[in-house]
Amino acid sequence: MKKLTIAIIGALTACVAAVPARAQLVLEANGARADGEWGGELGAGYSFGAGGFRLTPAAGLFLYQGNNDRYYQDSNGGNERCRDSRNGQYAKDSKCDNTAVKPYGRVEATYSIPLSATIGAGVRVGEDVRPYGTVAFPLAPTLSLKGNAGPHYFSLGLRVGL
Repeated sequence: MKKLTIAIIGALTACVAAVPARAQLVLEANGARADGEWGGELGAGYSFGAGGFRLTPAAGLFLYQGNNDRYYQDSNGGNERCRDSRNGQYAKDSKCDNTAVKPYGRVEATYSIPLSATIGAGVRVGEDVRPYGTVAFPLAPTLSLKGNAGPHYFSLGLRVGL
């Protein structure tokens, strides 16, 4: 953990000291395991830095299958309908969807090896604070395949820089 902290502070110092800093909007879509659930992350951030070092604060939404036992799918004569377990009445089909959403925030400090990969570390704040390592491989000039992994958190997806 001490090495991770030193690396993040070093990258932050390099980013802040670099003038002028090149900034870019980044969008991410990831499949993820976070907060004890499987789901997807949709996020946006603002990346800035220079000399290969970048700092990226970001925020997003973690979408996953929720646990709402109130509504359920009932097979009534072969037709699936959504029912409310409290009163037995039919409900809108959207009530049986059970999609849950949690906001998250994160900060990443990375270094780009030209035409090869981007490596770094970050901290994700959701239900808990989770440190993680990150690596990204370029697929096109503004598109990367990106993975994050840390204790009780990992994700894999696409990152677009605009």
